[in-house]
Amino acid sequence: MTTQEVADRYYELANENKWNEIYETLHDEDIVQREPDHGVPAGIETTTRGKAAVKVKSETHRAMIEAIHSRHTSEPAVAGNFFTTVLKRDVTYKGRPRVNSEEIAVIEVKDGKIVSETFFY
Repeated sequence: MTTQEVADRYYELANENKWNEIYETLHDEDIVQREPDHGVPAGIETTTRGKAAVKVKSETHRAMIEAIHSRHTSEPAVAGNFFTTVLKRDVTYKGRPRVNSEEIAVIEVKDGKIVSETFFY
């Protein structure tokens, strides 16, 4: 798949809330996922390596959510081997107040698979 095709499929699956399918079909086995340093106090690792580890991290995060009130994924913008999208969520975490979050994901594609994801929030 081209970068545009991967971006389009990511967008489609994200809007259907099919994150596991994104991990299984679009992620490279050796994917690297990066989060900002200010996530560390909340227990978020700054770097996660490998498809299995990224999937576990996502499942752990989802288990902390009590309710998703709304979510939005913007259409991807593609440039070369990269695409970016804005992810917005209105969620209530277990034992915590409701929160709105916004982040930008910069995603790199190589040989038809996502090899890195970097999140800014």
